[in-house]
Amino acid sequence: MRLLRPLPLDFGPYFETLADRGCPTTVRLSRPLDLAPDRGCVWTIPQLAELVREMSGVLAAAKVRPGDRVAIHKTNHWDYALLAAATARIGAVPALLSGGLPPEALGVLLARLRPELLLSDRATLALAADRPAVRTLCLDGAAPGCTDLADLLGGAVPAVHRRTDDQPLVIMHTSGTTGVPKLVVHSTRSLVRRITGFEARRWPVVSVRPEDTAASAVSFAHGRAVSWTISAFWGRPRTALLLADSGPAAVQLLREHPPTLMEALPATYQQWQSLAAGPDGPFTAMRLFISTFDAVHPPTVRTFLQASSRRHPVWLQGWGQSETGPLSFRFLTRRSLARHEERHPTTRDLGRPVPGWVGLRVVDPVTGRPLPRGRVGLLQARVPGLCQGYVGEPERWAAKLDGRWFSTGDTGLRTRTGRVRLLDREVDMMPGGSCVELEDVLHDRLPEVEEAVVLAAGPGRSAVPLLVTRDGLLDPGRWQHAVRDLPPLTDPVLVGPEALPRTGTGKVRRHLLHDRYLAGAARYGSGRWT
Repeated sequence: MRLLRPLPLDFGPYFETLADRGCPTTVRLSRPLDLAPDRGCVWTIPQLAELVREMSGVLAAAKVRPGDRVAIHKTNHWDYALLAAATARIGAVPALLSGGLPPEALGVLLARLRPELLLSDRATLALAADRPAVRTLCLDGAAPGCTDLADLLGGAVPAVHRRTDDQPLVIMHTSGTTGVPKLVVHSTRSLVRRITGFEARRWPVVSVRPEDTAASAVSFAHGRAVSWTISAFWGRPRTALLLADSGPAAVQLLREHPPTLMEALPATYQQWQSLAAGPDGPFTAMRLFISTFDAVHPPTVRTFLQASSRRHPVWLQGWGQSETGPLSFRFLTRRSLARHEERHPTTRDLGRPVPGWVGLRVVDPVTGRPLPRGRVGLLQARVPGLCQGYVGEPERWAAKLDGRWFSTGDTGLRTRTGRVRLLDREVDMMPGGSCVELEDVLHDRLPEVEEAVVLAAGPGRSAVPLLVTRDGLLDPGRWQHAVRDLPPLTDPVLVGPEALPRTGTGKVRRHLLHDRYLAGAARYGSGRWT
């Protein structure tokens, strides 16, 4: 596949570019867009191009100018990407903020952004009543103190504002598992020409094909929504399924249009695991599952691979960060995940760094000196698509840089053959082990466990396992057998799923659980690179 033309590519007129190229993709939604609630769930590319043009006219009528920041904070749906395109089309900079942000975090991020305009919907506005005073446009009707979208429709569509490759294109925030998220600034060069342009080339196995039905069930407030939109639609799939949540409407859409390729949050895969295991699951046509954002446990991967009727379905597990894009990946197959009693099953092996693209090293977190293969330390990356920094936190950004190397905040090691073994976030680290790997083992040995979170305590204290089970119960004998050869753990704490606070991408907010269940306990990790 040729690289995107014309160069440099501006995300703003991207759907117009697709329409001009005759992209035949039909877009099907699990529910109507919050941006256009009366226009149904089926869209063509020309219709989407016109919607983006229309919204760019609305933003111009709202007095948004090139260089202004526009915050987008709403209920999760794919129109995050469409609103970002409309904002970029007039030269402004979209800032994607998850509708699931805690109110205090939202207030901090809006104060750092100082946006010219906030785009939201009535449901999200009702939950964010204490947000800082920001001029606000409500997308789905009238709301107190807000401009109604309907009042600005019908104006002139402005010309596309062309920006240079190195001007800010989009602002996104990190997951926020360790506190208030960071606001990451990407340019056209870093996000589109390098990260997404690399992905949009035609690669074996992983690229979207014209015969594919490609599905996405992610947090669309995450920057991944923009890069996925660009790369997936460049592959001209027959159908694109955009799933706003994991509920019944999304499942029905999957049944009506069985996907062949899907990217979803690990938490969503876990919610759909029983669906995949059923006799009439919608994943029989799947050739490629893609998982990023967070750890995914072996039983989940195994279940989905078995659900496909294809001879050799593949699971692509990726590791990356908002600041860097993809860093490493691994292909998992039925054979590679076959159960072996002599070892602990785990998905902590994340393959090798993207060849010719990513440099990766392990350093001593105290001295900063590189460590040899097999030694655990802080993972640092060198990538061509590194972001431009953090909004309002230049000191925090500078602390993450070590010359040309970026400190990921993750701990791990490189094996003798160069593979990446990811252990934990540095702030959550467990000396001599991995909390996430222990969670892998517990999930594999105890099928009744729907969620396991292991919290590392300080020196002299055993780690604490929090377990969510199907019926709220766990046989003590089965527990003792499951942990027979594991590092010391306290007796399990059985909790309900509502007791596990999560980010917009489904990650567990471990720092809140540590404060709740290990109040006053020291940590092994410093938290310096969070």
